Amino acid sequence: MDEYHVPALLEESIEGLNIQPGGIYVDVTYGGGGHYALILERLKGGKLIAFDQDIDVKGNLANDERLIFIRHNFKYIRHFLHYHQIDQVDGILADLGVSSHDFDVPDRGFSFRYEGNLDMRMNQSSALDATKVINEYNEEQLWTIFQEYGEIKNWRHLVSLITMARANEKITSTGQFLKVIAPCVPPKIEKKYLAMVFQALRIEVNNEMGALADFLESTTDLLKPGGRLVVLSYHSLEDRMVKNFMRSGRIDGVQENDFFGNRNSPFELINRKIITPGEEEIEKNPRARSAKLRIAERK
Repeated sequence: MDEYHVPALLEESIEGLNIQPGGIYVDVTYGGGGHYALILERLKGGKLIAFDQDIDVKGNLANDERLIFIRHNFKYIRHFLHYHQIDQVDGILADLGVSSHDFDVPDRGFSFRYEGNLDMRMNQSSALDATKVINEYNEEQLWTIFQEYGEIKNWRHLVSLITMARANEKITSTGQFLKVIAPCVPPKIEKKYLAMVFQALRIEVNNEMGALADFLESTTDLLKPGGRLVVLSYHSLEDRMVKNFMRSGRIDGVQENDFFGNRNSPFELINRKIITPGEEEIEKNPRARSAKLRIAERK
């Protein structure tokens, strides 16, 4: 399982859950099962509910009667917990982003390092993939994606190259796509730029921001008083949403105050400063470099 995905800030995330032996906990991004063993170690009679929409995860499922696995997007957390007759839980863990396994499988199309299909679907039964986005979205839609999700500065040039190329030939592979956009890639920051482009497409294909918003808003009612929300984020868009929500209880971050002017939020921040990996962890796991851990407790 460790080869599938190496979690960032693993010990810190588990400690953040403040696991009670008989509690019920939810891991909404099971992936390679990187967190489950440490959670189950601390449970005596409790339950772990795990979510993941990726079919590849089936080969990494633990054989443990305390584990309930649900192969769906975590935005449906409320629905499936109610289906299993669970009204509230003691802790919820979300390790956002893409697993290292998915980045390393060329046909999934998540990485610009490999030749493969322009796919990028976390749920492989989804109708929308990166090929459809690149070839069927109009200019305005592409502008929005690369501006908002990739924070690309030369988004107009990027989109113009894509629309000109696809008029002659459908763009279906990562290698073909890289050739099309090569004229607008800044040489000095080539890898960073391409990572931002691929990130933007991945977010759109998987509706990542919409799913994250739905998930976060569900946690307010699903967490017991004293229950912990632990979230690992990797890019500024998702981290901003998580920070806003934990501070104010709202996705937009608008702070509401009570009659006396006190901050009115359903959560209490456990770590007011984000927790980030140290140099030793980054050396062992370079993908951990951008990880940011936030922890909040339900009041």
